[in-house]
Amino acid sequence: MPNPNPRFTPEDLRNFKRLLIERRAELMQELDEFKNGGSSNTIKEASGENSSYAFHMADLGTDTNEREKAYYFATRENKLLSRINQALERVESGHYGECQSCSQPISRERLEAVPHAVLCITCKANEEKEPYNGEMA
Repeated sequence: MPNPNPRFTPEDLRNFKRLLIERRAELMQELDEFKNGGSSNTIKEASGENSSYAFHMADLGTDTNEREKAYYFATRENKLLSRINQALERVESGHYGECQSCSQPISRERLEAVPHAVLCITCKANEEKEPYNGEMA
């Protein structure tokens, strides 16, 4: 494993890699449980096709809201999974712990808290201060 970053020993990099792999496994398990948990069933689906239960519009609205929350959750978790995979690639390429904005080292404390971080704390703070530009995501 290349180590052009003298701040981290090979052992440090193995530990960061272990943190990332553990977090990735947790995310994969959460996504798997979510997919297999049946949480995508609507009230109508759960009651069965031949149910004589009358559905209220509010129940259908709740179903829609639950599906939107599920979609948001899955999207957020998949983005985090992607960031973790990119961090693992940076460990392998020797660029782990380097701020992608200013190229300065990301502090060990920040990486221990957020092992997939791509910005140092200063650049992250500056990014969060930037005004909303009005574009839709």
